[in-house]
This record gives sequence, C-alpha cells and structure tokens, in this order.
Amino acid sequence: MGFKGGNRLSRSKIELFLNCPRCFYLDKKLGVKRPSSPPFNLNNAVDALLKKEFDAYRASGTPHPLMKQNGIDAVPFAHDKMDEWREALRGGVRYVHPATGFDVTGAVDDLWINPAGELIVVDYKATSKLGEVNLDADWQISYKRQLEVYQWLLRKNGFKVSDTGYFVYANANAAAESFNHCLRFSINVLPYTGSDEWIEPVIEAAHACLLEEKAPAPHEACEWCHYRDKAEKSMKEDPQAKLF
Repeated sequence: MGFKGGNRLSRSKIELFLNCPRCFYLDKKLGVKRPSSPPFNLNNAVDALLKKEFDAYRASGTPHPLMKQNGIDAVPFAHDKMDEWREALRGGVRYVHPATGFDVTGAVDDLWINPAGELIVVDYKATSKLGEVNLDADWQISYKRQLEVYQWLLRKNGFKVSDTGYFVYANANAAAESFNHCLRFSINVLPYTGSDEWIEPVIEAAHACLLEEKAPAPHEACEWCHYRDKAEKSMKEDPQAKLF
C-alpha cells in the first residue's frame, strides 16, 4: 500500500479512525501524528501488579479470588505466547486482514478460560472517583470497542472466544483521611457482552479512507482539527503575524 504509517493497524488506530478520519489520514498516510500525551504511570503500575498477581494463579491453574467472589467459573489462561500477546512492541495478538492487507494488532491485558474452552478477554482499568465504577459514560465506548477488537483478533487466530469479557476496574480512594505513602483501591469486576460485527466494515472503511487523494473533512468533535484549522485561519487573517 505504501502508506507512511505502514501496513500495521493497531487497535488504537482503529479507535483513531472512528474518532476522526482526518487525524487518521494524517497519521497513517502522511505520517503526521497527533501530539503525544504524558504516560499514565500510575495506571501502568496497577496493570503491571495485576498481571503479576493473576500470573501466580495462572501458574497454579487455579482461579483468582476475584473470580470466585464474582461467580466467574474460569481460571487464568496459560499459553506460551501470553507475554507476546500482552506487549504492543512485540506485536500483541496479530491478524493480517486479507481484503486490505492491514496487519491488525492489539495487546491484551489478560485472558481467562472457562470450562467450555472459551477464552475470556479481560482488560484492566484504574481510576479514582467517588462512588462505584461502571461502564455507563459515553466516552467508555472506547473501552468496549477495545475489548471487542481483542475478541475479534483471537477468533481470527482460531480460538473459541466468549462474547462476555470483563473489566477489572481498580478505583483509588481519594477520600481517605491521609496518604501515608499508600493508595487504597477497591476492585470491581464488570462484565461486558461484546459484538465484533462492526470491526471488518470499519477496517475496510479505514483502508478506503487512505486510498483517497484528499484528507477527509475535520470531525466536528475533534479538538486537534479545530486547533489546526483555527491556527491556520488566524495566520491568514493577520499577515503580519509570525510564528518565530
């Protein structure tokens, strides 16, 4: 295809296309990426510690207490590619989409397996909010699509996958009386029943987008597009203005 962004299509790039086809086009076809955000180091620490914890039960082939507490009949899935599937830099779970040539990738947090031999996709999340965590916010559609992409990738790799996945959601208590060098978390295991029917049409639409000679119009809700367009307009309106 010859795109500057290469033939790899990560789960996050699929989300980028859904959020703003113009930003996706600039990224994958022209190599112009959005400015990067700071790393979420505390969230990453929670992810790393949860992985270590579940790996101990993976090694013993026994259910984690959170599974028992939530009535989930499963154990952590043991597989020799587990470490590869978890790391984006190593490719994650991969599938080459025949119709587009995209190398579609996604790095899972965890996989469980139930007695029926179905893999259960699990994603770890961390936050700090008053009250119980849930999946009700509009912006959390990205979390749900993330899980569905992982389900689709695993199915394309020949695995039997449960429609129901789980979010292991760690919520830090910011209402504690003091810090004392410690954050206290409550953990909820939230089920989500996914559907991957939308994924292949979106992959094909993303491919068609990149074949266009012109970038799509800015998405009305895209703050990056609004910034670029407003900056360009302001510079044209004031010919005396200089960036440097």
